[in-house]
Amino acid sequence: MVQKPVLLTGASGALGRMLARELTAAGMTLRLTDITPFPDPVPEGASFTRADLNDGVAVARLAEGCGAILHFGGISVEQLFEEILGPNLRGLYHIYEAARREGARVVFASSNHSIGFHEQRQSLDLDCQFRPDGFYGLSKAYGELMGRLYWDKHGVENVNLRIGTCLPEPRDARALSTWLSYPDLTRLVLACVTAERAGHAVIWGASANPASWWARDHRARIGWAPQDSAEAFRAQLEAVLNPSEVGRRHQGGAFCVQDYTRATPPPRDAFSLD
Repeated sequence: MVQKPVLLTGASGALGRMLARELTAAGMTLRLTDITPFPDPVPEGASFTRADLNDGVAVARLAEGCGAILHFGGISVEQLFEEILGPNLRGLYHIYEAARREGARVVFASSNHSIGFHEQRQSLDLDCQFRPDGFYGLSKAYGELMGRLYWDKHGVENVNLRIGTCLPEPRDARALSTWLSYPDLTRLVLACVTAERAGHAVIWGASANPASWWARDHRARIGWAPQDSAEAFRAQLEAVLNPSEVGRRHQGGAFCVQDYTRATPPPRDAFSLD
């Protein structure tokens, strides 16, 4: 699969730029695309085309001959539904249609915000209920379900990465459970592309954090194991807590707090289907 070019959407974002640099260094031939210009020199072994995910024809052309599509494009923070609708929902459809035509594997940058209203005291497996913490998280749940559909109906392989807090270093107590280092993400994406078989897979995108809330997934299927850990940052971060009870209680943190209108959080386990 790696002999064919690999399409990377969202290439101008923080994770896209990092992956463009690291994946080309690992020998991949990349086609980079984003709606905004690529802010760095384009790495050797890559090309960049500016395109909108809403443009299905442009996406199809970029995907021609590709063996995999790394879909990191779209709105990456909480926004109004109308802002998220185009790139995160319609754009994802264009990605999967292109993958179906090309026989390409999709690696989808899903998010922990698809399950953000689970409580931090819970340990979750890959088949937990979706409990999105906003329209952004809802779009990621939609993306995972689209992957399920395209695998069941068309045989399009896809790996859904429920990415936690992917930064050079963790910044608060929540990230002691959710942090994903840049090297671990790079190794994860490489494993997703090069694995002999993926099927429809869900993987928690977090480093080897002892405080993780996330357990069973499909990582063994692609041969990935994280090597880094947030635990080295515990002393400086364990007191850096979200000021809101809602943010401290739920796995989605600050995303749960945004636009929250309940007068008080419900009692634990009240009317719960968990």
